[in-house]
Amino acid sequence: MKILVTGGAGYIGSHVVLELLAQGHEVIIIDNFSNSSEIALKHIEKLSEKSINYIYGDYGDENLLSNIFNCNKIDAVMHFAGFKSVSESQTKVLNYYLNNVASTLTLLHKMKLHNVRRFIFSSSATVYGIPKRVPISETAEVGGTTNPYGTSKYIIEQILNDLGQANDFDIVILRYFNPVGAHPSGLIGESPKGAPNNLVPYLLDVAAGIRDQLYIYGNDYPTRDGTGVRDFIHIMDLAAGHVRSLDFLQTNTGVHCFNLGTGKGYSVLELITTFEKLTNIKIAHSYTERRPGDIAECWADPTNANRLLKWTAEKTLQDMLNDAWRWKNNFPNGYF
Repeated sequence: MKILVTGGAGYIGSHVVLELLAQGHEVIIIDNFSNSSEIALKHIEKLSEKSINYIYGDYGDENLLSNIFNCNKIDAVMHFAGFKSVSESQTKVLNYYLNNVASTLTLLHKMKLHNVRRFIFSSSATVYGIPKRVPISETAEVGGTTNPYGTSKYIIEQILNDLGQANDFDIVILRYFNPVGAHPSGLIGESPKGAPNNLVPYLLDVAAGIRDQLYIYGNDYPTRDGTGVRDFIHIMDLAAGHVRSLDFLQTNTGVHCFNLGTGKGYSVLELITTFEKLTNIKIAHSYTERRPGDIAECWADPTNANRLLKWTAEKTLQDMLNDAWRWKNNFPNGYF
């Protein structure tokens, strides 16, 4: 199949592209490198031993999308492009809605004009807001989001559900929990521009001596050690879930939503301790105030993905941290 991948040079997109190529699919990438690098694509070509068709540009550019769909017989779209920082979304609200929601509408409109029905959407566990119980299943209430980033994902999900009801598209919505790790080769991984917003990249900066200490936002949550608890999933397991979703859409119509997580929750302190044991590197850390929008605990019930997608997260927290550290040693400053 020929797959259009928006944001294919980013952290999640690059790993999914590599998995798609390994399964024999043809890929077209559109990326404006706002939070990614062309170097990732070169490493994908090296690992896959295949050349990549990629287009520099914004996925909300109507003319660019028209050219892509006019010149290619696209079978499905995987949509990763968009802003993704919870904290940044609090101060750049309009940017998040314009880039995440409005541009996605443009993409979907072009798909409909060119009769491309299959769509896999990169959503987030943030759509659940503050969960009433854990683990979280797909039947849990959504919409009580605590930040504009999560709300943008929720709005897109509502649009996709309406499109499915209108029988316009066949859709898989994937709600990620906390992707971490890197490709086992250490050639592609998470490479944020500027100060990292996520826990593991920041921890790696401290371990590499780039930053003095790790700040833990809150130690007074009602959890086993006072720090937040999250479901961390290896990026390669996440990538495999996308390929399974593509297979699923070949025999299933309508809109389907799946959690992609391990079903296990680890606290921030447990993750730090695990890393220290694996590397014999002490991570200096201190506590600071909770961030607006953060919640105490969140982990997945992945039963539906296990049963319907025939997918299971296989890698451990140790695998995630080992692979992330290998990537960091190879590229201390990322791609930039």
